[in-house]
Amino acid sequence: MSIRLLLADDQALVRGALAALLDLEHDLDVVAEVGRGDEVVAAALECAPDVALLDVEMPGLDGIEATAELRKRVPTCRVLIVTTFGRPGYLRRAIDAGAGGFVVKDTPARQLADAVRRVHMGLRVVDPTLATETLTDGISPLTAREQEVLRAAAAGGTAARVAATLNLSEGTVRNHLSSAIGKTGTSTRAEAVRVAVERGWL
Repeated sequence: MSIRLLLADDQALVRGALAALLDLEHDLDVVAEVGRGDEVVAAALECAPDVALLDVEMPGLDGIEATAELRKRVPTCRVLIVTTFGRPGYLRRAIDAGAGGFVVKDTPARQLADAVRRVHMGLRVVDPTLATETLTDGISPLTAREQEVLRAAAAGGTAARVAATLNLSEGTVRNHLSSAIGKTGTSTRAEAVRVAVERGWL
């Protein structure tokens, strides 16, 4: 029995290359390909894959959000994150969302195929370098509310606009932004957003 795969990556060339490589394996069968995170669940419901290989940064939903939604709606489908962005915070968030593995895109084809098989068996597969980095600085110091406020602030606009978007008072927004700035060791909210994104905390 072949392991049925769903591939989700917004770069068609990368997605096609992954599909071609994995289809060369006798026991792997790519049954669906999508280019957006918000297309993952519908494709999984239609094609019943055993393992979904998801990129992190995609339009619609990012790969981590798509992982959480997929694990909730199609719990029989396991998830392997395959991404260019090997950020420690991403690994922590992906595992928390229900991913069974996390590898970077420059993983050799044979190792990637083996990672798919291991995730399919219910094993955890994590890039070793990233695992080490995650132990040292992958845990986000930001609260869920601070992350939410930073995400809204990243889109631009005043504290009043962020407050209106999140149904909070301006004072509360300023307090959360100030706390996030302190925790990221920065001096402005733009810098706080940049650091949080670089470390995979957003």
